[in-house]
Amino acid sequence: MFALKFLKKDKFDSYADYLANGSPIVPDNFNFAFDVIDKIAESEPDKLALLWTNDSGDKKTITFRQLSEMSNAAANFLVSRGVKKGDTVLLFLRRRWEYWVLMMAMHKLGAIPIPSTNQLKAEDIKYRIQMADVRTIIAFDDGHVIGEIQDAINDTPVQLISTNDVDTAIDTMPKTFTRVPNENSETMVVYFTSGTTDMPKMVAHDYTYPLGHINTAVFWQRLRDGDIHFTLSESGWAKCSWGKMYGQWLAGATVFVYDFSSVANAHDLLSAIADNHVTSFCAPPTAYKMLIHADMSKYDLSSLKKADIAGEALNPEVYERFLEKTGIKMREGFGQTESCVMLFNNEWIEPKPGSMGMPAAGWDIQLLDERCRPVPDGTVGEICVNIEHGRPVGLFQGYHKGEKLTATACRDGFYHTGDVAYRDSDGYFWFVGRNDDLIKTSGYRVSPFEVESVLIEHPAVREVAVTGIPDPSRGMAVKATIVLNKYFQPTDVLTRQLQDHVRIRTAPYKCPRVIEFVDSLPMTISGKIRRALIRTLDSAKTNIIDPIKNTITPEDK
Repeated sequence: MFALKFLKKDKFDSYADYLANGSPIVPDNFNFAFDVIDKIAESEPDKLALLWTNDSGDKKTITFRQLSEMSNAAANFLVSRGVKKGDTVLLFLRRRWEYWVLMMAMHKLGAIPIPSTNQLKAEDIKYRIQMADVRTIIAFDDGHVIGEIQDAINDTPVQLISTNDVDTAIDTMPKTFTRVPNENSETMVVYFTSGTTDMPKMVAHDYTYPLGHINTAVFWQRLRDGDIHFTLSESGWAKCSWGKMYGQWLAGATVFVYDFSSVANAHDLLSAIADNHVTSFCAPPTAYKMLIHADMSKYDLSSLKKADIAGEALNPEVYERFLEKTGIKMREGFGQTESCVMLFNNEWIEPKPGSMGMPAAGWDIQLLDERCRPVPDGTVGEICVNIEHGRPVGLFQGYHKGEKLTATACRDGFYHTGDVAYRDSDGYFWFVGRNDDLIKTSGYRVSPFEVESVLIEHPAVREVAVTGIPDPSRGMAVKATIVLNKYFQPTDVLTRQLQDHVRIRTAPYKCPRVIEFVDSLPMTISGKIRRALIRTLDSAKTNIIDPIKNTITPEDK
């Protein structure tokens, strides 16, 4: 396991031992592509780095020696196309194998990749080009994105490179590349946030960022030599860096990639796990909800030993159902595009379903009130990272070209995540929601996630989003937007049953006074529920609450 070169110890006896000694050691002028990939290629050239397949049945395997040589060739190709150190390059590569080669090539060259999802439209792409001063785009033509890119770059000096050009270059360009010096503080990669509540921000990470993911892969995902790890994320999201590259290779695992053209169903994912002997799987809650509704007994999942969850908080009902079907205890982790894993259920503690676990080594996590004061256990506070004496390895540099945004997020000696949680008496952290998602009703603060976790236990509920809507007497009222399971119909009787289900399991003020049944919930393209959009749509209706029917009705004009 190459990660041992960056740790004080090769074995940790307890969580306390890990906290004291588990923070990564960062060498000067570190470059992941040269100092990890090329070094593994020298010592274990035939070790499998990438196992790739797609929904058409194509397969490709890449060893570390091949990855080293292919990334050298790709770096030479980029230089031939005028790309130089410090240039920003947009990548639209879905889950194509070229993504991993090109990322290593750009790390070697010193260019700054900006991974992007293929689902963006021309206006989204224009915004990114202008904000990041992009001059080169590399894309895989999936029948959609090339047209959007061409519309975006019309009459601009931006060059478009296809994966066909990259494939040819990998075969023909020289397989050696002279090291380009870099400093740890230089920007290595930029991610745009999803922009669900504001315009997308550019999150900049420096060259130490990959070492932060030792916490992610070695200590949260518990990966070791020989593991085959499958993270679902598309390459356009930071979760790909979390689960499909840096930490996994440092841990000695093979990265498994399943490239699908549209939406993968439960059969696709379960078959991919079974057929490729995946040992470790990580996905957002929406994927696990889909899996537990499938007949998992039809698939040989004997290779699967570890399962982790991130992206949104884990409902205890999903945890219990997955445990019942597989015998695997899912371990939740928490972090952001701006970080690696900050909190997680580590191997030394028993996971509590629905809890984010405890802090990662090197991360001083505190829950603070509005005046930046620590709150006692059991009290909700904002999740903040102490940066008074330096930033933990893996925390972002700041928002690229966003000095004011950075100053707002990093103030008073803390990085303010904007997420709120509470800590129980055992030291476990429990996610409550985004600051903007909290519902203030009749003087109480209600966590959407807490109400969602109760509702999802009801057999009628397949998916649910809880939000607040204006109420003249309470300020806000709790509303549940629900997708029903098959064979259930939206009726007044079911509405009352669901309200009773919540009322007898939690405090009465948390009961949804309004329930709306829908066919689907609005999601971000990264699979998160867009509660902000639900609130916006509700406010546009100028609704009032009908206290008799507990439904939303248009206000009489």
